Amino acid sequence: MPRTTPARTELLEQLPETFAYSEALAAGLTDWTLARLLDDGLISRPGRGRYLRVSGTAVDPDLLAIAGRRPDATLCLRSALARHGLTDDIPRVIDIALPAGSRLPSLDLPIAWHRFDPATFDLGRELWDVGAGFSLGLYSAERSIIDAFRLRRLEGPQLGNEALRRWLLRSGSQPAQLLTMAASFPRTQGPLRTALEILL
Repeated sequence: MPRTTPARTELLEQLPETFAYSEALAAGLTDWTLARLLDDGLISRPGRGRYLRVSGTAVDPDLLAIAGRRPDATLCLRSALARHGLTDDIPRVIDIALPAGSRLPSLDLPIAWHRFDPATFDLGRELWDVGAGFSLGLYSAERSIIDAFRLRRLEGPQLGNEALRRWLLRSGSQPAQLLTMAASFPRTQGPLRTALEILL
């Protein structure tokens, strides 16, 4: 049975959809009240010191926690391919890219961190609204395919080949644009061109 009183709920409603611990204290919420609100499912904690008012909107707290800690974090590889519908894999971890040389945030989440060259990090990077006023980077379908080919020694060749096959079946897919983007990754051009010749 919920233990949160209407007065505490009113205090909560004065806060933005996502708020910091310090904002909660300034609004008159105590540690005990925050614990009750968490227990009653009225708020969630997507990251250390951050809270989210729970509403009818579906929000992934893991993605919110990542976006809240690293605005440059970018969904990549299997996770991005799944988001674009280019693989049937259900990733066991969230594939997140950061520019090489970046410090990894401390998050207790199932994340596979990848460090990509800063010179090409933003190539094909889009912003994806993950809710509650947060955005996370998401590599385009084309960039995700290129990365699957580029990292095929780690990910296996099948991932890129299957994603490319599915992408080619979509109306509007333009192999010339894919190859133009792949020019920024010279070692990937040959294998990708060969795969295109087989599939087309």
